[in-house]
Amino acid sequence: MGAGAVSTETFPALRDWQRKALVQYLRRRSADYTAVATPGAGKTTFALRIAAELLADGTVEAITVVAPTEHLKTQWSLAAARVGIQLDDAFRNADLRSSADFHGAVVTYAQVGMAPQVHRRRTMTRRTLVILDEIHHAGDSRTWGDGVKAAFEPAVRRLMLTGTPFRSDENPIPFVEYERGEDGLLRSRADSVYGYAEALRDGVVRPVMFLAYSGETRWRTRAGDELAARLGEPMTRDLVGQAWRTALDPAGQWMPQVLRAADARLQAKRAGGMADAGGLVIASDQQSARAYAKLINTLTGQRPVVVLSDDAGSSARIAAFAASDERWLVAVRMVSEGVDIPRLAVGVYATSASTPLYFAQAIGRFVRARRPGETASVFLPSVPHLLGLASEMEAQRDHVLGKPKGDEDGLDDALLERAQRDEQASGELEKQFEALSATAELDQVIFDGASFGTAAQAGTPEEEEYLGLPGLLTADQVAVLLSKRQAAQLAAQRRNRADNPEVPEPRAESAPMSAAQRRVALRRQLNTLVAAHHHRTGLPHGKIHAELRRLCGGPPSAQATIEQLEQRIATVQTL
Repeated sequence: MGAGAVSTETFPALRDWQRKALVQYLRRRSADYTAVATPGAGKTTFALRIAAELLADGTVEAITVVAPTEHLKTQWSLAAARVGIQLDDAFRNADLRSSADFHGAVVTYAQVGMAPQVHRRRTMTRRTLVILDEIHHAGDSRTWGDGVKAAFEPAVRRLMLTGTPFRSDENPIPFVEYERGEDGLLRSRADSVYGYAEALRDGVVRPVMFLAYSGETRWRTRAGDELAARLGEPMTRDLVGQAWRTALDPAGQWMPQVLRAADARLQAKRAGGMADAGGLVIASDQQSARAYAKLINTLTGQRPVVVLSDDAGSSARIAAFAASDERWLVAVRMVSEGVDIPRLAVGVYATSASTPLYFAQAIGRFVRARRPGETASVFLPSVPHLLGLASEMEAQRDHVLGKPKGDEDGLDDALLERAQRDEQASGELEKQFEALSATAELDQVIFDGASFGTAAQAGTPEEEEYLGLPGLLTADQVAVLLSKRQAAQLAAQRRNRADNPEVPEPRAESAPMSAAQRRVALRRQLNTLVAAHHHRTGLPHGKIHAELRRLCGGPPSAQATIEQLEQRIATVQTL
């Protein structure tokens, strides 16, 4: 019995972006097509619809899907089977070809890199459509990139998919077109782009609220010196890294407090309309993941599901968790990309990996929308670089070749990428110091590109009010609630001063602020003015902040200097 004919009648109705991209693809009929769509937008459905069209009209005879992980091979095979396309996810390089029961195979980039000639022969044997899922992975190494190029050059059609078309290095991505800009740099070019901002507007993805936690950290250096710093305050790159890792230490108080708060948020979502809402803790390594799992078990009385590596057993555990109503999943790297668990609504970013690529992939696990009103909440350390990435969720990036390296990304990218690839060890950074203690307190809430400052301390009613927001809210309702919360805080401060006139208001000359305190105060003032402008004009907070950055220059407000914040405050009052 053969694989059988394929019909497009088995497909669900396409979303608007999928339909437009499909029409464009079928009209062009070009060999290469690159589609960029935010996680959760439906790239898999789009690609399978193209595969069905090309199989049905005889343009191609076979399909090859290349995915980043073993788990995603299974996910692709199941998704294809639901629309009548049979893909062999058990194919091995030694098999040489799939049986007649299948329309093609699903393989990994590593598999292709190990034996590109095997896949080249398969591609040349029958007219083949190659779907390269998360194509940026083809640039992970020279072996993978060269292997993918050698294996699939003979393909009749190549469809490149990605939710994050950028990399932290300059390895070119095979089959992706680059165009030289006015600055002389080469940038990746996509044929179809559907970003997070558009998907959020269309209700395809959930809005994400980031809850950033600061706190006091203390550690001992390799030389025996004891250092202390407040997480999130301006400091050198090395100190940021050590304070960050100290906060993530399972033996301190930062992680238990943040996990307790995240579980409270998860329970509020479950009680408020998302009965099956699940949570995910993303850890740096296996040792930390196991320790976080023990903390969750102690705090909640329920043992979480733990996923430590990319193997068949892990795929089964992820699938079981996705279909269950269990509360927590703890994982290392493999759940950061492509894994489809739509009920995930609360996340804890408990890793020191901070490249834009990794951050976008991780947050992408929480944005898939199922019905109107669902929101996602992600807890993260109050580190300027992470806060900047959270503020720029709607930014569309391209892969740039030839860009000078800078220090603005915080920790060294090479160290971060090495830590991401290695699940067995905690990385070189831990060897340089010993974590001693860490405390946690809610620092600020970031939503729609705006930062809502809070004076809340860990465990106070203010923190509980943020954690207890209703489970089902539209993006506008979240923004209004946060704006009202901030306005209420400012009003309470004014009333307190009015009720206690004998207590003088602090003056710069009598009680000077530190630079860190001044920056926090200015961020809050700026966000209050942005919120007011939002209510006057209806413009999203993120767009107002983006316009201020365009007019005044500089990074996101979480990273802006005192002078830049003061300039934006003056400018927003003139808009």
